Amino acid sequence: MPYEFGNLSPADFEDLARDLVGRELGIRFEAFAAGPDGGMDGRHAKGGAKIILQAKHYAGSTYPGLKSELKRERSSIDRLAPTRYVLATSRALTPPRKTELAALIGPSLQSEGDILGPGDLNGLIRKYPDTEKSHIKLWLSGVGVLERVLRSAAHTVNNITREEIEAKVRVYAPNPSFNGARDTLEAHHLVIISGPPGVGKTTLAEMLSYAYIAEDWELVAIRSLDDGFAAIEDSKKQVFFFDDFLGRVALDRSALSHKDSDLARFIKRVRKSPNARFILTTRAYIFEEARLVSEHLADQRLDISKYVLDAGIYTRRIKARILYNHLLVAGTPQSHISALIGSGHIAKIVDHKNYSPRIIDWMTDSTRVGDILPEIYPAAFIDALTNPKQLWDIAFRTHIAKMCQHLLLALFFSSEYGVRLKELKLSYESLHPRLCAKYGEEHGPKDFDEALRTLEGGFVKISGPLVSFVNPSLRDYLTEYLNDDALLREIAASAVESDFARAVWSYCKTIRLPADSLAVVATCFAKIAGDFLHLPVWIKTPGKHGDSLQQTGLSNTQRIELLIAWHRSSGDQRFSDLALALARAPVDGLDSWRDGDDVIELIAKLRDGDYFDEFTVAGELANCLETAAIGMIHNCAPDDLEKISDAVEEWKLHLGSEIPQAVNEVIIREFDEIDRTVESIDSESTLTEHIETLKKLATRTRVSTAVVSRAVETVMERIAVVEGRSTRSSSPSVRASTSEADKFDDAALQNLFAPLIRR
Repeated sequence: MPYEFGNLSPADFEDLARDLVGRELGIRFEAFAAGPDGGMDGRHAKGGAKIILQAKHYAGSTYPGLKSELKRERSSIDRLAPTRYVLATSRALTPPRKTELAALIGPSLQSEGDILGPGDLNGLIRKYPDTEKSHIKLWLSGVGVLERVLRSAAHTVNNITREEIEAKVRVYAPNPSFNGARDTLEAHHLVIISGPPGVGKTTLAEMLSYAYIAEDWELVAIRSLDDGFAAIEDSKKQVFFFDDFLGRVALDRSALSHKDSDLARFIKRVRKSPNARFILTTRAYIFEEARLVSEHLADQRLDISKYVLDAGIYTRRIKARILYNHLLVAGTPQSHISALIGSGHIAKIVDHKNYSPRIIDWMTDSTRVGDILPEIYPAAFIDALTNPKQLWDIAFRTHIAKMCQHLLLALFFSSEYGVRLKELKLSYESLHPRLCAKYGEEHGPKDFDEALRTLEGGFVKISGPLVSFVNPSLRDYLTEYLNDDALLREIAASAVESDFARAVWSYCKTIRLPADSLAVVATCFAKIAGDFLHLPVWIKTPGKHGDSLQQTGLSNTQRIELLIAWHRSSGDQRFSDLALALARAPVDGLDSWRDGDDVIELIAKLRDGDYFDEFTVAGELANCLETAAIGMIHNCAPDDLEKISDAVEEWKLHLGSEIPQAVNEVIIREFDEIDRTVESIDSESTLTEHIETLKKLATRTRVSTAVVSRAVETVMERIAVVEGRSTRSSSPSVRASTSEADKFDDAALQNLFAPLIRR
C-alpha cells in the first residue's frame, strides 16, 4: 500500500527517512533535531567520508517551494562538503524536476538516484517492511488501516469520524510505553494501563487497539464485564478495551465487591483463550485503593501487578514532540504559536511538574484559545499547567448559563461511559426545575435542547444516541465543585432513576460527608426509594433480529442494599419497609445473572449480626429474600450456577438448608441435561472451563463418578466438533522507532519548534 506521508509531521518524516535510507545504505545516521540544521537531518561519518541526509517534508506544499528552499541551503551544503549527499522528500517529483534539483544541490550529490521522492521511499518501505512497522504513525494513517479502524469504531461504544481518528494519529507521539504495553499484552493476554488523570492512558490504549485492528483483530469496546462475557468467542481474534474500568471516582468496599470478582473471572477467561486480548485503563490512585480493599485484585495467584503498565513515563523529547504535534495539527492560530515560541516558554512547558497531554490538548485547541490574546498566551499556558482546575472553573462558572450547568451536573451522575439522550433528559427535567426554584432562576420547556446545543463540542460530545463529557478533566473538576451539602440534597431529591440515585449516594460516601449531613441526604432519596418497587430492571431493545432484553438501572439486590444503607444512615423506617416490600415482590423476580451471588451474600450478611447490627428487620428481610432466591436458583441459567454455588460455599455458615438444597438439585439437573447445555457452546476454552466447573460442582453434591465421567465425555465430544474451527492469533509486530538519540537539550528543543514559526 503506497503512502502519501501527509499525516506525518516534519519530525516524523525525518525519523522515517533516516531509518529507510540508513537501512538501504547499511549505515546508522546520527539524528539531529528538526529546525535550522545547517543542511543536515542525519549524518554518518567514518574515516574521512561523511554522508549527509536531508529530509524535506513537502507533501502539502508546492514544488517551487521545495526548489526555493534548496536554493537557500546550497551554501550550507557546500560548507559541509559531504562526500555524499542524499535528499528525501515527500513532494512528488518527475524526472525533469529531479534533474533540476540535482543542479541546485551541486557536486555533493553523487547521482540523481540520491534524490528520493515518495515513490522511492515507498519502494524502500516495501523492501524493509520491519521498518514500516516501527513507525506506528505511518501505517496507522494508511488508507486501509483507517478504513478498518473506522468500520470497527462504528460498532463500539463511541462512534468516531475518520477526521477524529486521523487527528489522534497525527498528534500521537510514540513512546516506550507502547512497546511495553504490547509486550505485556502478548505475554499475558492482558495489560492494565495505569497513571494519573490526563497522562494519556486512553490515547495509548486506543493506539494499541488500532494496531490490532490493522492486523484484522476485532475490537470490542466494553462498558461492563457483562459485555465482555457476552461477546468473547475463541474462534475470533478479539481485543477487548475497557476504559477506566474502576471508574473515575474512588470506589467504596460495597461498590467494588460488585466488580472485582467478575474482573478476576474475565481475566482468567481471556488468559485461557488463544485469540483474546484485554486492554484496561485505570487511574493509578483508584487502582491502588482497589487493591487494598479487594481480595480478588490482591490475590497472589492472579498476581495482577505484572499486568500493570504506567502510561505516564515520558522523556523530555517525547513531551516536546507531543506539544509540537498538537501545535502543528490542532489549528492553534499562527499568532499564538509565534508568541509562544518567541517567549522562550517552551522549555518551561515541557519541563513543568504538572505536564499533562490533556492540558497540552486543551491549550492548543483553536476553539479554546481564540479568546486569549497572543501576547498573554504563553503566560496563560503556564498558568493552565500551574492551576489545571482553572481550565474548567472559569468556563463553568462564567461562560455558560445555569441551564447548561445543571445539564452537566445531571451528566456527572449518569453513566461515565455515556448516557442515552432520553435518560439524560429525564434526569435533567427533574433536576433543573428543582435547582431553579431553589436558587431563584427562571426555566422553560426548551431548556434541555438549548443547553445541549450550547454545550456540544465545548463541554459534551454526542456520539449516536450517547452523550458524554468532551474531556474527562471536566468530570475531575465537577468532583470537587459538587462537594456542597445543600446542592447534594437537591440533587438527591431530584433522582428519578435508581442508578442515578446510587451514583449520588456513592459520591457522598466518597467525599466522606459528616454523618449528620449524610443522614439528611439519605432522607432526600425518599421519593426515588418508593419508585424502586416498580422501576424496571430489564427493558426491551429493538434490533435487526427482533427485540432483546437489556438491563437497566439497579438490580433488585442492589436496590435493597441501597435502601438498607439509607435506613442505617438516617434511621428512617420508610426505607426498611420498602426493602421488605421489594424482597417480598422483586421487580420481574430475582435474576440469576444480575442478582445471583449478590443476593446469597446479602442473605448471609443479614443473618450474621456483625454486618447489620441494630437492623431490626434483618431476619424478616432475609426470610423474604431466601424465598425469592430459591425460585431464582431453580430457574437459573447454567452459566450462573457456578457463581451461585461458590457464594453458597462461602457463606454456608449463615444460610439455612433450603438454599444449599436448591443448588444441589440444580447441579444434578445440570448433569442430567449436559447434552443440551453444551450443544450451543462454540468456544473451545469455554468448554474446557466447563469441564472444570462440572468437576468442582460434583464435589458439592451427590453425583456419582460414572455420571461425572459421562458428562466430561460429552463435553470432550463437543470440543472435538469445534476444535477445527479455532484459529490461533498472531500479534501485531510493532516497534517504536529507535533512531532518536536520548539527549535532548534546550538547543534541540528550540530547533524542533523553529519550523512552526516559518510555517
